Amino acid sequence: MNHTSAPEISVSPEKWKLAAHVGELSTSIIREILKISSQPGVVSFAGGLPAPEMFPIAELKQAAVEVIDEYKSGALQYSLSMGIPQLREAIADRETRLGAKSGLDNILITSGSQQGIEICARAFVDRGDYILCEYPTYVGALQAFNFYQTRYAPVEMDNDGMRVEQVEATIKKYHPKLIYTVSTFHNPTGITMALDRRRTLVEIAARYNIPLIEDNPYSDIRFEGKPVPSLKELGGEGVISLGTFSKTVAPGLRIAWMNASEKIMKTFEKVKQCSDLHSNTYTQFMINHFIRSGHLETHIQRLKKDYGAKRSRMLEEIEKHFPSEISTTRPEGGLFLWGVMPKAMSASRLLDIAIQRKVAYVYGTPFYPDGKNDNTFRLNFSNATLDGISEGIKRLGQVFRENLSK
Repeated sequence: MNHTSAPEISVSPEKWKLAAHVGELSTSIIREILKISSQPGVVSFAGGLPAPEMFPIAELKQAAVEVIDEYKSGALQYSLSMGIPQLREAIADRETRLGAKSGLDNILITSGSQQGIEICARAFVDRGDYILCEYPTYVGALQAFNFYQTRYAPVEMDNDGMRVEQVEATIKKYHPKLIYTVSTFHNPTGITMALDRRRTLVEIAARYNIPLIEDNPYSDIRFEGKPVPSLKELGGEGVISLGTFSKTVAPGLRIAWMNASEKIMKTFEKVKQCSDLHSNTYTQFMINHFIRSGHLETHIQRLKKDYGAKRSRMLEEIEKHFPSEISTTRPEGGLFLWGVMPKAMSASRLLDIAIQRKVAYVYGTPFYPDGKNDNTFRLNFSNATLDGISEGIKRLGQVFRENLSK
């Protein structure tokens, strides 16, 4: 049959009628900045990227081969929505060892912790519901929640984290469906919530019977200070904890987990089945092999040393090159620090100038539910070399000095 003579069908996909809430979605500003900052010669502090040179390539290559040898076609087959039992047991054992007593049935494997946030939103949130969160908060969480047309009940932060003395009044005013927090090495600020505030927050959440979501991707990467108990450790069944191997192993594997009460886990399992049936079977087996072989803890120590040195270098260079009118946080771990300019300055406007000078960062407004505070910005220190940090902060300092209070 001659198909070349068939008439061409003309369609206009751009005119298809989208769901109303989809039309309101915005593109991730961080992804857009990453496109720009990937230009040759640009020192980028924009992403939340782990250092690629720190990926455990040899160990993962070994795991990839040995998983096939051991599990054969089983490593490539459909698997359980909850995740393979071997990995769930390994995670539960480690969570228990770290202080949050957990069992196999408390763990659900997700495709990145972003899916864990989305599962919580899909399970709990109706249009117009309020979510209580820090101000600022993780932009990826805002994207997930915005899809469900949520509203926000933000609580301000200081150097000890969420100002929990404001939480009860905020609950009484807005009646939020969820409380969402990045309590350890907060994204975007790098701040860690103080222990007394953690205890208060879990007590208030329990008293009002509001699910408390602890987004906890960074706590393993502590290079200074004393570890603080997780909200999960303090709050038990009242806390839904989200963890990930994206920051401690490799983000491309897309393996993360939810740790929650068995009483809600069946709901989460059903919600997950609607989106992807199950997470990547093969990479689950690889991560399990990586953990069981003893590589995870050794690798985390390497990360802490590397990222700690980069954080310290960035703070040293900021002290030398930034004007005194700009303040920054001093994170004890994680991937980020946060800057605040004088009110008259615009971090979004200065980004264009910075990129012309071959340095990039993320301005702060996307991290605020109301899009305010344009005088703030986030810097990532994990994905640059020490020399790159020195040169990039020098360039950025010049931009800030030349445009101080403009």
